Amino acid sequence: MQMSDLEVDQGPRSTFQTYMAEGDQLFLKGEYMKAKASYSTALILKPEDKNCFVARSRCYLKMGDTDNALSDAETSLKEDKEFFKGLYQKAEALYTMGDLEFALVFYHRGRKLRPELEEFRLGIQKAQEAIENSVGKKLENKEDLSSFWQPVTATQPQRRHVKQQSQKSAKVERSSKQLLGELYSDKEYLEKLLKDEDLAKVRMRGGECLQDLILHSVGYLDRRIDFWRQQKLIYARERDRKLMQEKWSKGRLHSSPSDPTQYVLKSLEEIDGALTSGNLEWSLKEARHVMRTVQGWPEEDLPNRNEVLANLHSCIGNALMDLGKMDQALTQYQKSLQLAIHSELPDAKSQALDNIGRVYAHTGKFTEAINVWEEKIPLVRDSVEKTWLFYEIGRCYLELKRHTEAREYGCRSLDTAEEIGDDKWLLNASVLVAQADLHLGDFQSSTSHFEEALKRAKMLKDDSAVDAVQKVFSLHLSVHLHSESVFSLRCPHLIVFSFRPSSWQDKILDTTVISTAAYLVSFNKQKPFKNKINSFETYFL
Repeated sequence: MQMSDLEVDQGPRSTFQTYMAEGDQLFLKGEYMKAKASYSTALILKPEDKNCFVARSRCYLKMGDTDNALSDAETSLKEDKEFFKGLYQKAEALYTMGDLEFALVFYHRGRKLRPELEEFRLGIQKAQEAIENSVGKKLENKEDLSSFWQPVTATQPQRRHVKQQSQKSAKVERSSKQLLGELYSDKEYLEKLLKDEDLAKVRMRGGECLQDLILHSVGYLDRRIDFWRQQKLIYARERDRKLMQEKWSKGRLHSSPSDPTQYVLKSLEEIDGALTSGNLEWSLKEARHVMRTVQGWPEEDLPNRNEVLANLHSCIGNALMDLGKMDQALTQYQKSLQLAIHSELPDAKSQALDNIGRVYAHTGKFTEAINVWEEKIPLVRDSVEKTWLFYEIGRCYLELKRHTEAREYGCRSLDTAEEIGDDKWLLNASVLVAQADLHLGDFQSSTSHFEEALKRAKMLKDDSAVDAVQKVFSLHLSVHLHSESVFSLRCPHLIVFSFRPSSWQDKILDTTVISTAAYLVSFNKQKPFKNKINSFETYFL
């Protein structure tokens, strides 16, 4: 018996972290009902924990309870609409429910926020493919409605229509049998129960009508059929039966799956899922196991073997980096890069360069990060990724105090963000350009970009971003304006008036304006401007 099983009536007896860890372990073992119970107990202790809601949503999804899976995913986004794990889980829930277009929307939102995460790219890809597969074929599932609108003008055409409909129904039944696999016999049994009117009207102990329960179950199976047919996943149930493991030669710890491609895809999905949910140790262990398995296969069993190995090196590197083992992570990313170059894999090369640059930037090796990321630029086709890449390179130049280059890349990031209309990246890029301008002594341009950033932050209703922009602006001004030599060289005193609000009666002034004016007042107390400056002082005090 698990700890959480004892706590339904008695209340939690342990810590939030303990229940979360228990839930994670149970989830990895495939015991989704027990994992859900652990997460539910954890939520009693921390009712607002968004990571716990995501974890429980994953359990519901595995159990086939898509409504609760979606509900928990949406709850995780209640306080933070840009919580990327919640966005991903909501997209997964919608995708599983068959709401492919909405799923695609949330995969894209997540990709904008975290373009470096592979799961959002894969989510976009699978949703787009599923949508393309379903276009123009929805009427195939509605053949029973044809008799309501198709006129019958003669006996012979009617017989032909009935025959065609019968053939069509038989084809649909065969397809349904393929899609449901073992569940098809359950569906037949439930449909037979519905024909027994006396039995169907029986009420269960809890008061529910048996007929309602049967209809709900049959409806669920029908929705699964429609969803799997849309995606052309006829192989899915076949795969489950065929994934029998064969013994490897002596010395190998695990068995070899009969379908290498499906084994790899399933394994990578599980590794990415564990990494996203914070199960770093398990993700690392599983990636290494799959790596050993794939390395033991001949290339003819897996034609894209090197691409898979490059991806696995990246997975191992990601887990190591999140664990703080930067040197080991870098080694894995470099191996991924070598495989990508050797096998001429541009996407894998781009991903490896991205990861290597992140390690260098994280460890303060900004020159190395710039060199690697600039090599990546020609390989990038996605506009969101370009925006992010230009921004990161600009940040590195700013750290190296190479402000001209920082401004150049900040402007490139800003231009790309404007092309795609991404307010979040317009905000980030504006701050970068403003910081570079301030270091270069162009206070007017700097203030303009800071004000633009502040406007974006307010438009996004991101209070933390508003606060951050204001603090950065004030901090940079204080650093620069306290250098009298620079100030006297650069300061046209009329700058004081360029920040004058349109209406002095308007008390709602941006902190950026107040900060700028206040600093300028402290350095510009010269007689020709004394009266004007006093009005500033009076207003602010």
